[in-house]
Amino acid sequence: MSIHPTAVVDPRAELDASVEVAPYAIIDGPVRIGAGTQIGPHCHLLGHTSIGPGCRIHAGAVIGDLPQDRSFAGGDSAVTIGAETIIREYVTIHRGTKPGTTTVVGERCMIMAHAHVAHNCQVGNDVILVNGSLLAGHVTIGDRVVLSGNAAIHQFCRVGELAMIGGLSKITQDIPPFLMFDGQGMCVGMNVIGMRRAGLDAAERAEIKVAYRRLYRTPGSMTAAVDALAPLLTTAAGLRMLAFLQAPSKRGIHGHAEQDAATIPLPTVIQQAA
Repeated sequence: MSIHPTAVVDPRAELDASVEVAPYAIIDGPVRIGAGTQIGPHCHLLGHTSIGPGCRIHAGAVIGDLPQDRSFAGGDSAVTIGAETIIREYVTIHRGTKPGTTTVVGERCMIMAHAHVAHNCQVGNDVILVNGSLLAGHVTIGDRVVLSGNAAIHQFCRVGELAMIGGLSKITQDIPPFLMFDGQGMCVGMNVIGMRRAGLDAAERAEIKVAYRRLYRTPGSMTAAVDALAPLLTTAAGLRMLAFLQAPSKRGIHGHAEQDAATIPLPTVIQQAA
């Protein structure tokens, strides 16, 4: 174990023998840190925070501090960071609000400088939060999501797997999986490259294309669109998309990108995506 003499480590903390702690870092409370993790200078880790193996926490990050929630009344809550996640300079990740609750960041994520993950967020694996990204309380982020610089997600929103959200976006409703949204929060297409890299086959991509056209390029209510898609989505990815759309939502699904879109007939035979 390599702990700089200027660092302060609480005797209740549990650090693997291979952990490195840089100058002036503070580890306060029963923090647990896995093998090979590096804690940068001036970091502050607090409370019931658990950091997996192989992580890199850069200068000035604060993990496990009190939630920014007026309803917080004390009690033990936690933060969990998965293996091989990179947390860059001055990121803040706050613990849960209610006793026994946990803010979770998954494995192999990259949380870039000055991003904020609020209390009770659930962030999946392989997520990228670009510089200045903001997650309000109770936000859920699916696997492989990319949230671009200075984008902000309203509390209780869900963002589905492999979604991409443009810089400076203001997201106030749920974002379905596999789709791309621009800086105005408008749906602009499918994340085709991301789907291919994630191993989705042609049939799965074709179903997502049908869902995209029905949801965002065909006038009508979101409820009607989901009902129309239900019998058509049968692949693994399509069923995950359908499950997301049918799941209970506190904010509702993000609506049409173009209210004046021309009607596009819903195909009865799904063609393979290009």
